[in-house]
Amino acid sequence: MKLSALLQSMDDIGAEATAITSATGPDNQKSAIEADPEITSIHYRAQEVQSGGLFVAIKGLAADGHDYIEAAVARGAEVIVVQADIEAPDGVHTIVASDTRRALAALAAGFYEHPSRAMTVIGITGTNGKTTTSYLIERILEKAGLATGVAGTINCRYAGKQFPSPVTTPESVDLQRLLARMRDANVTHAVLEVSSHALDLHRVDGCWFDIGVFTNFTQDHLDYHKDMDSYWDCKKRLFTELLPSGPKKERAVAVINRQDPKGRELENMTSVRKILVGTAAENDLAMLDPVCSLSGISGRMTTGGEVLEFHSPLVGAHNCENILCAAGVGTALGISLATICEGVAGLVSIPGRLEPVPDDQGRYVYVDYAHTPDALENVIAAVKKLAIGRTICVFGCGGDRDRGKRPLMGAIAARLCDLAVVTSDNPRSEDPLQIIDQILAGVRSVCAHEYEAKQLADGFTHQGYVVEPDRRRA
Repeated sequence: MKLSALLQSMDDIGAEATAITSATGPDNQKSAIEADPEITSIHYRAQEVQSGGLFVAIKGLAADGHDYIEAAVARGAEVIVVQADIEAPDGVHTIVASDTRRALAALAAGFYEHPSRAMTVIGITGTNGKTTTSYLIERILEKAGLATGVAGTINCRYAGKQFPSPVTTPESVDLQRLLARMRDANVTHAVLEVSSHALDLHRVDGCWFDIGVFTNFTQDHLDYHKDMDSYWDCKKRLFTELLPSGPKKERAVAVINRQDPKGRELENMTSVRKILVGTAAENDLAMLDPVCSLSGISGRMTTGGEVLEFHSPLVGAHNCENILCAAGVGTALGISLATICEGVAGLVSIPGRLEPVPDDQGRYVYVDYAHTPDALENVIAAVKKLAIGRTICVFGCGGDRDRGKRPLMGAIAARLCDLAVVTSDNPRSEDPLQIIDQILAGVRSVCAHEYEAKQLADGFTHQGYVVEPDRRRA
């Protein structure tokens, strides 16, 4: 693709190019455009640059792409895109952008010929529930006979293919490439988990959404966002900036969970059409009289005056809201309520989301991804409400992430469980024992009885906690 065509993509989303220089000398903008080189690939990792490629230098969280410009040029980069406050290198065509992350998103969308325009794109954001909601939407769409692709925390999958997913929302180039492959595989509906990082770092700029879904909002990622207001500013951007702009703005829809206080706040912030979901009958789609048990969730679903009974094998009251959000998407797409309920019934479990583990001694064992205070409380409360015996929780907190949630999660586990087993969970660069100490500050605020591991060999009689840093032993 010609450079001139890619520059047009930058103009389309306002990723301003403040200067363009040529390989033959500065102050020669005309010759750079006249040269109009053919761009054969787009990159943001210098080690992946191919001859004839365009390299965008972005300032990352751990490294700065501007430090690798020479490496990109050595590998054959035809054009370099740099931030406005960086001196442009000599001897190579250079675009100076006001924000290289926005430029990367625009250039990637243009290079892959705007794949999001060719399919229905559904973006899900919120602190918790994105993955479960994405699986539910996928089942509903498939039950409706629609070719579906998904990109999320667990993996990316479409047309019978499945790939690992290192992050919730891929970098813009990777995302646009994935969408292009979905388009080429005749996928008609793409479901994306959209993280707050992705919104803040412009990974989804140039990705035009038909439907945005809001699940909920609670504490997480304060290591990155620093405070809840900044975190919320990122989350709501999907509904206040992205949905109301671009080629789909006239038909865009926001599906909003009104069970969450921030959902009720959000419904007055977005200008697009809204489908409000909740347990109150006045919502556009409502769940009436849900009953939760170890066999799942049952109740009645109603929209547009129609009422149908439904059953979901998913366990936990918090999944009522995930089901509502997914059903809201089905309603937005004009899928019948009967098909929506069939899709909901067809999802038996999600990897790592209250995922049942077989046990031959009559115990109920679940694995859950819960990594925020709200998610942990929801999961434990769901299990405890249904338990016929005692509740034991084995948990830890990840390193290099929001430290403020560690004592909160410790207090939740110790307060709600008969036994809390505090262990290590992906400490990254931190000392696992220091993370555990921060968790224990919360544990000890609500529970005074500490067990030694050897004391538990014959069981336990009092509510308490035990520390075992080795996760396998825990």
